[in-house]
Amino acid sequence: MTKAEQETGTLSPSALIDVLEELAALVEDARPVFMSSDVRVERDAVLGLVDELRHGLPSAVERADETLEQARAELEDARRQSEEIIATARQRAMELVEREQVVAQAKARAADIVAEAQREADKLKVDADEYCDRRLAAFEDDLEALTAQVRAGRARLAERLEDAEGRAGWGEDESGRAQERGA
Repeated sequence: MTKAEQETGTLSPSALIDVLEELAALVEDARPVFMSSDVRVERDAVLGLVDELRHGLPSAVERADETLEQARAELEDARRQSEEIIATARQRAMELVEREQVVAQAKARAADIVAEAQREADKLKVDADEYCDRRLAAFEDDLEALTAQVRAGRARLAERLEDAEGRAGWGEDESGRAQERGA
């Protein structure tokens, strides 16, 4: 964890993964309890890592929410601008028609203005949607990486538990409770 992350209480996705790795290493390196499938871990070390995760995950989710909210605001701003452009174009078109000019020229010009405004509005919408998609894709990638790390850590723990249960002669009954094999 960087000094800035410590001061602000936020964790980057890579820092969250590092904390999970440390937690997995603590469990993997823990000494087994004599005549038991349990292991002994340093409570303070584990609780410290859990505390880091407890403080870091909400800030990561909050940052993602802020990014999503910002993208939504930008999309809404783009939509508002496009509506203003279209309204202005229509107003301008109506003004052109109302003037004493050749009706055909006024209609053609009005159609051009509306079409150009629509193209600009469409471009703004596409740009805003692409920006939102890029931001959401980056957030999705971060979440997938974090999920993969969590799954890998849990898989390692499950293997260790199975190995420990096998060596100790213990298994699980149908309800998932530990019981001595053959009993």
